[in-house]
Amino acid sequence: MNSQKPLWGIDMGGTKLEGTILTSAAHTQSIFRDRIPTEADNGYDHVISQVKKLVEVMRKQSGLKPERIGFGTPGIADRQTGLMKNCNSTILNTKNLKQDLENTLQVPVVLANDANCFALSETKFGVVSERFPTANVVFGVIMGSGVGGGIVVDGKIIGGLQGIAGEWGHNFLDDSGGPCYCGKTGCVETVISGTSLERFYREQAGYKKLLKDIVSDAQSNRDPVAQKTIERLIHFFGLALSVVINILDPDVIVVGGGVGNIDLLYDRGVEALNKFVFNSRLETPVVKPTLGDSAGVFGAALLVS
Repeated sequence: MNSQKPLWGIDMGGTKLEGTILTSAAHTQSIFRDRIPTEADNGYDHVISQVKKLVEVMRKQSGLKPERIGFGTPGIADRQTGLMKNCNSTILNTKNLKQDLENTLQVPVVLANDANCFALSETKFGVVSERFPTANVVFGVIMGSGVGGGIVVDGKIIGGLQGIAGEWGHNFLDDSGGPCYCGKTGCVETVISGTSLERFYREQAGYKKLLKDIVSDAQSNRDPVAQKTIERLIHFFGLALSVVINILDPDVIVVGGGVGNIDLLYDRGVEALNKFVFNSRLETPVVKPTLGDSAGVFGAALLVS
């Protein structure tokens, strides 16, 4: 596709659908950008109708028609069956999302995991291009309600044979994480996702507390259970991410998602990582993204560049 043509992208989140039309693959200037609720509680068919609604708004507001649309999804399409798998938005699992979207929109679509989209956009437009322009291998981390990852090598997503490249969130980490939606036990996601950290706090304290308050109370030494929860995060963040470095040895790691906003990860978390990595010292930069919540939808648009 001509890199100067507008690029259409949609980020399919669990609570929102966000669409953008970039003027080209050269920069982040948008002709259109907006979001509408996913409303997944109303069922899979309703989600597809919401996507159609968003695309119709994009067409009307821009006066353009897409040649293709890129979609960032919370899972991946199985290469053999075409059916979605590994979606933490479980309503999408076992559905032929690509076919259903193309039939509904009458436009070819390209799907990629949302963590891959995140890694691609931060490489192309974000912190990697700004601070590490010579980086060849980038690992993008999503740490929010779930834990995911994406790999970009020489500016291209590496999906892998089974489409699961970068999925460090479902490596085994510790039995204390308990059952995971994927059917396994003790996954990284069950230990250091925001949801899992809040659950750990609730189990230890006997009542609920939001992660942002857990972090605040831990730092102010007001709450021993909050401190225990954050110590758990720091230790297992280092242990889990060391596996990625030992296997992939990326030039830079970009950490996105709500948990990625916790500043302690970039000093104490990196110190923990240094203890576990298979080297005498840790050289890998571990950095925050610069695109914020724009990363997913920009990456989706870049899928059709």
